[in-house]
Amino acid sequence: MIRNPVLPGFHPDPSILRVGDDYYLATSTFEWCPGVLVHHSRDLVNWRCLGGVLTERRLLDLSGVPDSGGVWAPDLTYANGLFHLVYSVMDTYAHGYKDVANYLVTAPAVEGPWSDPVRLPGRGFDAALFHDDDGAAYLLNMVFDSRPGGGFSGIELQPLDGSEPPRLILENRSVTEGPHVYRVDGWYYLMVAEGGTGYEHCVSVLRSRSPAGPYEADPAGPMLTSRDDPGLELQKAGHGCLVRTQGDEWYLAHLAARPYGTRGRCVLGRESAIQRVEWVDGWPRVAGGVPSVEVPAPALPPHPWPAAEDGWSTLRRHASPDWVRFDGGRVTVSGGQSPYGRRAPSLVARRVTARKCAFAADVTFEPGSVHQSAGITAYYNSRNWYHLARTTDGIVLTGSDRGARTVHFTAPGGATRLGLEFDGPVLRFSCDGREIPVELDATILSDEHADEIIDGRIRSFGFTGAFVGLWVQDLAGEGCQAGFDDISYEEADADAVAVTQGGE
Repeated sequence: MIRNPVLPGFHPDPSILRVGDDYYLATSTFEWCPGVLVHHSRDLVNWRCLGGVLTERRLLDLSGVPDSGGVWAPDLTYANGLFHLVYSVMDTYAHGYKDVANYLVTAPAVEGPWSDPVRLPGRGFDAALFHDDDGAAYLLNMVFDSRPGGGFSGIELQPLDGSEPPRLILENRSVTEGPHVYRVDGWYYLMVAEGGTGYEHCVSVLRSRSPAGPYEADPAGPMLTSRDDPGLELQKAGHGCLVRTQGDEWYLAHLAARPYGTRGRCVLGRESAIQRVEWVDGWPRVAGGVPSVEVPAPALPPHPWPAAEDGWSTLRRHASPDWVRFDGGRVTVSGGQSPYGRRAPSLVARRVTARKCAFAADVTFEPGSVHQSAGITAYYNSRNWYHLARTTDGIVLTGSDRGARTVHFTAPGGATRLGLEFDGPVLRFSCDGREIPVELDATILSDEHADEIIDGRIRSFGFTGAFVGLWVQDLAGEGCQAGFDDISYEEADADAVAVTQGGE
């Protein structure tokens, strides 16, 4: 059986691809480096992380992007002996504007080397490629109209070579985005995400005899959605992508979320899941139109992977020796900007993948001034986080709730081992094995809490998920380093989810 989510924790907007016997899942990474994580499977059950595609500034520059900006909805395809990756980089999404650039890179292997990015038209985001059977290649994207009263305008298509102008093939129906086109038995199927990325999310399918349309919608309604059943374990189901196995079986990769309580907050963010697809009367359908936690696996030989070390992500700047070094099990981090700095923060973190989990590290650090601190963090974005750190004032536990900072605990001295524990909606910290007597609200580290809409205007979105990690601040730029050893992350409620994170 496939056990969903196949990629737990922050892994949204999956683009699934088969090349021979190998399956790949590419997911959005927003303000985190490396950009566009890729996972690999040979049976759709067991997945391993191959790391990120966009690993250097030449390929991706995230300095200055807002929270939940950066890399949106990558699309991974294969044609003519090359992997093609299309991705959007969002610099602004607030106040009715979308400053977005779409790029294309190619590589002979998914591990690279990847070509220099080619800028594509930026009339919207969620760009994707369709490679037709006759060799023609088309670029799809949603269109965004930034004029007052505008917004989502629909889906457009144009030849990738620019030989024809873009053509609107589907007018906006309900926040229509995330387009993919497939050719099956003489029909062109247009798959889109609709309803927004929250609890009204869905996957819709339309078809036409031509890639340019006109497209008619499946009369059965959405192919997949959770919106009509708040009791489903997998909520927010949407943003789908199809794959066909070697044995002519079909599956749908899609995002989903597991809230705390009925349509509550989603600390783990949006995750990737897979559903079985059957063709009924010429339409691809998921049984019942709802996501299942357990799904029959395809008729492929089981292919588990050996355990791998956890992978790290870095915030807004790529890991490089000038500020972070990985030496075996030791991580050395030079101090960076404040939590609100968008150019050079020094935060090295990993995704939270279970409701109950623990993270700890030994910290070697001697602060030289009140402007310096080093420790561990439970982090969502620049406005919502907790930080337990060694400072000139001793051990200090600080939290930020939508930008409002609170000191929750202080103690003299300099504890060596700092730890934290997620217990569902409760978060606890510890020093040298002794629990700090404060229970904190873990649900501020959620998509829903990160959404800030004031007087109908978007201030920030929550599109990522909770992280735990190592954080060093040097607010005056005086120069400081911290060493982290014996770093551990353990899940208390790890079940049958078969995924290993690998590589830095």
